[in-house]
Amino acid sequence: MIACIPINGNSGLEDTLSEHFGSAPYFGMYNTESDEFSVIGNNNAHHQHGTCQPMSILADRHVDMIICTGIGRRAIQALNQGGIKVYKSEAGKVGEVIEKIKSGKLVELDPAMACQGHGHGPSGCAHGHGNGPKNQR
Repeated sequence: MIACIPINGNSGLEDTLSEHFGSAPYFGMYNTESDEFSVIGNNNAHHQHGTCQPMSILADRHVDMIICTGIGRRAIQALNQGGIKVYKSEAGKVGEVIEKIKSGKLVELDPAMACQGHGHGPSGCAHGHGNGPKNQR
């Protein structure tokens, strides 16, 4: 399986997770079968809220799952409709996320757990609100 991890840098396993899927400057790509990790740039990182198209960059990569700290409701719905599962991670670094993938300790997100906006104040994304996990992986 191919896991996509939105990240802030392009140096590897010590990079930190980006706070929002579509705004991530880079995507870490982890192949669970070969245990290989690579990084690709997100040329759509700067966009107006609700207009990101990260899957245009990821479409030919055969992504099976997204692991992120924040993502919008419509993005979760679109990804799920395309057969891609979305998981929440509290981990701060790529290496920690990969360990969670290997151990099966990720929580699948449903649209009710989505971010409500790009801000971090009372009307923005709180990265932890919602109605609880859909299931465990």
